[in-house]
Amino acid sequence: MSHLAPLIADLALILICAGIMTLLFKKLKQPLVLGYIVAGFLASPHMPYTPSVGDTANIQTWADIGVIFLLFALGLEFSFKKIVKVGATAIIAALTIIFSMIIVGICVGMCFGWKQMDCIFLGGMIAMSSTTIIYKAFNDLGLSKQKFAGLVLSILILEDILAIVLMVMLSTMAVSNHFEGTEMLVSIGKLFFFLILWFVVGLYLIPVFLKRMRKLMSEETMLIVSLGLCFGMVVMAAHFGFSPAFGAFIMGSILAETIEAESIEHLVKPVKDLFGAIFFVSVGMMVDPAMIAEYAIPIIVITLTIILGQSFFGTLGVLLAGQPLKIAMQCGFSLTQIGEFAFIIASLGVTLHVTSHFLYPIVVAVSVITTFLTPYMIRLAGPASEYADKHLPQKWMAFISRYALAPQSLNHESIWRKLIIALLRIIIVYSIVCVAIIALSFRFLVPLLKNNLPEIWASILAAILIIIFVAPFLRAIMIKKNHSNEFHTMWRERKNNRAPLVEIQVARVMLAVSFVMFIIASLVKVSVGLVFGIALLLVILMVMSRMLKKHSIMIERTFFQNLRSREMHAEYLGKKKPAYAGRLLSKDMHIADYELPNESDWAGKTLGELCFGQKYGVHVVSILRGNKRINIPGANVRLFPTDKLQVIGTDEQQILFGEAMKQCVAIIDVDEFEKSEMILRQLLIDENSPFLGKTLKDSGIRQKYHCLVAGIEHDDESLHDPTPNDPLMNGDVLWVVGETKDVFSLINA
Repeated sequence: MSHLAPLIADLALILICAGIMTLLFKKLKQPLVLGYIVAGFLASPHMPYTPSVGDTANIQTWADIGVIFLLFALGLEFSFKKIVKVGATAIIAALTIIFSMIIVGICVGMCFGWKQMDCIFLGGMIAMSSTTIIYKAFNDLGLSKQKFAGLVLSILILEDILAIVLMVMLSTMAVSNHFEGTEMLVSIGKLFFFLILWFVVGLYLIPVFLKRMRKLMSEETMLIVSLGLCFGMVVMAAHFGFSPAFGAFIMGSILAETIEAESIEHLVKPVKDLFGAIFFVSVGMMVDPAMIAEYAIPIIVITLTIILGQSFFGTLGVLLAGQPLKIAMQCGFSLTQIGEFAFIIASLGVTLHVTSHFLYPIVVAVSVITTFLTPYMIRLAGPASEYADKHLPQKWMAFISRYALAPQSLNHESIWRKLIIALLRIIIVYSIVCVAIIALSFRFLVPLLKNNLPEIWASILAAILIIIFVAPFLRAIMIKKNHSNEFHTMWRERKNNRAPLVEIQVARVMLAVSFVMFIIASLVKVSVGLVFGIALLLVILMVMSRMLKKHSIMIERTFFQNLRSREMHAEYLGKKKPAYAGRLLSKDMHIADYELPNESDWAGKTLGELCFGQKYGVHVVSILRGNKRINIPGANVRLFPTDKLQVIGTDEQQILFGEAMKQCVAIIDVDEFEKSEMILRQLLIDENSPFLGKTLKDSGIRQKYHCLVAGIEHDDESLHDPTPNDPLMNGDVLWVVGETKDVFSLINA
């Protein structure tokens, strides 16, 4: 009998159990995550009546890979632009829920006398609701199209990104084993430094690489390349002291901005499902029935804490954002469970050996209970809001109504504020890039040059090269926004604005000078005054250099093109409304899509012939025809069946246009079959024929009578192909094809 590695036998047992449980839970219409947990419990050493996994250490390694794939897939579904789009409601609600639930979780843990790290990790676990479970519950209950469901999903988007930040913070705290405020601020600063750096550099380089390699990318190579990028970032994140899952999430979010994102997501999904299943099975293997019985009271208390805390703080957060009480309660009651992120945070605590052995199974038990209760809590939101309407004091209800109806001014920013925020964004991003370039140069370039050249020449050459590398970014720090509308408006509006603007500009120049001085002073030993003079001269040359200006603009343009490439591709294919569509709403206009029916009378006609603007007041801005897009089509552009028209107009104009499109569909009755019948007849050209001596081209047989001359029979009784320029002679016989009425009209001419 051949030897079988224990890992293969364990994997077979895990997948068999997982397969059976997923089929059962699919039949019961329950989340598959719970099926995986039950499968893990059945395959664990705690279950004496079923076969058990032999080597749990190997399974834990596979589970760690599963976490990486789960976070990578989450990153592919995530987009940093989504944070901007979720709106103030989701931001206020998510921050309220997370901070409040973390504090509540810490307090609950302290009440049980648990150690400090257990309390902190418990707070992190119960603060994050489960996106997977809520999304499935909304679909099962038919609520996914309601307004509150959209708000809940927006809150979950922010919770996902904040969960990643929380994981990094918990990792830092676990490693340092103490919680000094200064060290925590340094860790958070380090986190955002690398987050911005990786995102900016990755979004500049990776889309360009994928675009140039597109012709070589089959499905197989795309999968291998994307997973290679994922695990490369995992290794890099671990090298800099972050969680490997954080690196996977970052690479996923970078790839999410590329055109290939949907393809990569499709290719990665089976791999993610496999390793994700192993992870959740490993979660179930941690469940010890004896320990659950021992900690029954903490399980019940934590379950009630999640249900009551998420309901209350979720409702409060949405109310603070200005939403009505009913919507706020629907949102709060929907968030009353924990799921995949609770397991990941619990797994992090086990991996770092900072949490107690009982915390993991407690969290699993709480997750199972809250998951089963989720549909009932969502249904309870309606009756609960009605009860609140009847029993809350009238003063409270009046205040809530006034607060919800109050105009929101979060989006109204002064020109000064817009300019300052834009300048801060530019300075922070480009400064981070400069710091990274300088650090990498001192780490690799400087030692290389010093090992191959005399020290003085190596230092001078290294300084020159580093300054050349950072020059485009230093120029952007100094010059960007100087020619913007905000800057010119502030300069012309009031003379008092000019002094602060000049001071800001001087500060930007001095920042660039500081970078250059640091590079020179670190490599060449000269006086401070000389270093300052050289740095100032180099900065002036950077500002005046046209080549550097062109290079800087090209870098920024490439970055923003990469950032918008997926949106632009979706707009081109008609999957997404154009960016300007939202601005039309303020003018009571909007863009709507209409697909031209196959039987439409408009098919085959030009836009000039149809005159949509004159008849209905709408304007066709784009025509989508398969994978082709025609923007601002001219009057001579013809419409074809199944064309998708993107039309601008008011609500009334859109309704009128839509009704007209429905009415233009041709209805074929019985008479139409007879009228459209095609026949073949012979037409004799004699001395009385109006066509005698004319060519086919000039006869008007096709243009005027809509008939086709299929052949001409001359005196020799042979049938010849007609030519448009040959004259028709006496005795010729024309073989004519056309509709019945047209042929007889031609014969009687």
